[in-house]
Amino acid sequence: MAHEKLSPRQKMIGMMYLVLTAMLALNVSKETVKAFIRVDKGLALTVQNYNKKNSLIYSEFDRAAAENPVKAGPYKSKAAEVKLRADEIFEYIQNLKILIIKTADGEDAVAIKGSEIDMDLVEKFDENNIPSQILVGSKESGKGYELKAMLNEYRDFLISTLEGKNPDGEESLKKSLNTDNGKNEDGDTEQWVNLQFQLLPLVGATTLLTKMQVDVRNAETEVLNYLYSKIDASSFKFTKLDAIVTANSNYVTLGSDYEARVFISATDSTQFPVITVGSTVLDNDDFGKGIYKVKATSIGLKKWGGIIAIKAPDGTILNKSFESSYNVGEPNVVVSPTGMNVFYTGIENPLDVSVPGVGPDQIKVSITNGDITKGRVKNPQGEFFRGSYIVKPKAAGQKVLISVTADINGKPMKFDPIEYRVKPLPIPVPVIAGRSGGSIPINTIKSAVGVFATLPDFDFQLVYNITGFTVILNDRGEDFEKRSTGSNFTPDQKQIFNRLTRGKNLYISAITAVGPDGATKDLPPMIFKIE
Repeated sequence: MAHEKLSPRQKMIGMMYLVLTAMLALNVSKETVKAFIRVDKGLALTVQNYNKKNSLIYSEFDRAAAENPVKAGPYKSKAAEVKLRADEIFEYIQNLKILIIKTADGEDAVAIKGSEIDMDLVEKFDENNIPSQILVGSKESGKGYELKAMLNEYRDFLISTLEGKNPDGEESLKKSLNTDNGKNEDGDTEQWVNLQFQLLPLVGATTLLTKMQVDVRNAETEVLNYLYSKIDASSFKFTKLDAIVTANSNYVTLGSDYEARVFISATDSTQFPVITVGSTVLDNDDFGKGIYKVKATSIGLKKWGGIIAIKAPDGTILNKSFESSYNVGEPNVVVSPTGMNVFYTGIENPLDVSVPGVGPDQIKVSITNGDITKGRVKNPQGEFFRGSYIVKPKAAGQKVLISVTADINGKPMKFDPIEYRVKPLPIPVPVIAGRSGGSIPINTIKSAVGVFATLPDFDFQLVYNITGFTVILNDRGEDFEKRSTGSNFTPDQKQIFNRLTRGKNLYISAITAVGPDGATKDLPPMIFKIE
């Protein structure tokens, strides 16, 4: 688009129009003109393919809005307005074709079946007066002028929806939906309506109208892809951003150290937040968590807090305040998950259980809604967690109660049960060459090995294996679809990549993966625009 290159489809349509004009000038036979029925049917198939692709995009808007109405809701509303406008002008053009055919073949034309048209059944396909009467006529009666006004309004609406943030898209819309007047064969300036429809036979007029329907759906796709890409353009990749404080213990004894880690609950591995308590900027550990450490010198409730500053994807700085507290008192129980404040089903969750001043062999631990065993689990750096237990919860959505009994001074002391949440493992995100959708260079997609599953911003180091996915590409009105039963691209799928050119959309759907819990999960589809 940026270099004014035409797509193969646009070149084909332009060549068809030139050939059609030349053939009409030569007054060719009915049989030759009838050949353009096949062109019309091919364009109608392209329209169907655009309808399928656009339906898939609209379903993605529905899914995104259901997951996060605040973030995706406004873009879903804009997409709904695009659909309304596109359907309106598409149906208007369809009714024009029906009107032309019924005027030629009669009100009971066999080619018309409801709102559908079977071009093979059109009887007066070479009639060349009625299309001009209906479409050209005069400015007061010619419906071509109303069509031009609707195309202009539709084009301007789509361009305004881009908000001046997609120059290539705006240029594409101006070209595909162009209604400017032009030069005729004599070099004189002539109205767009006359240039398009004057003296065309019925099959020529309907073919050009079908071509306009293709342009309407293509423009719809262009704007929908832009709107969908904007959902995550200025927001974090997670839906909730909370300041979290975790401590080895919220209850410490005199003379011991109170230590806590302060962090954003979903972090970006490419940047760490700046965490400030009072006038002190905390040091970060290897995971981007700020370490706050202070000596406990007196008994009682200690309150503290600060600010977490992190840069958003659009460059703005988000400041998130946090508060926490801890008690200093006599020895008591400390129970804290090593990974995070939640247990996940299907995996081993490391857990710290300790009582200050009491040896591990003098502590007994019991659990509800799960199993707990003694053991040691390594973190992603290969270091052993300090936790001495492994928790395997049974049912997600139910609570887990950890009960601790310690032998203190020869007497058993039972502490109040501590409650934790249980969640299922999250759905992984599929990626190709580190991307989950949007624009991608053609060389990057061709050199990629396959599809992989990731769990961004998840505290556990889990592996999901891709077990299958389907590659879909529409090229010149024809769908190419191939399935892989693993994570790598198959030779057939790589053959499809050879058809990729700039501006085309590549769809990866029906993605499945198996995680450490052994369950097969359906992953969201990916939509790439080749650049």
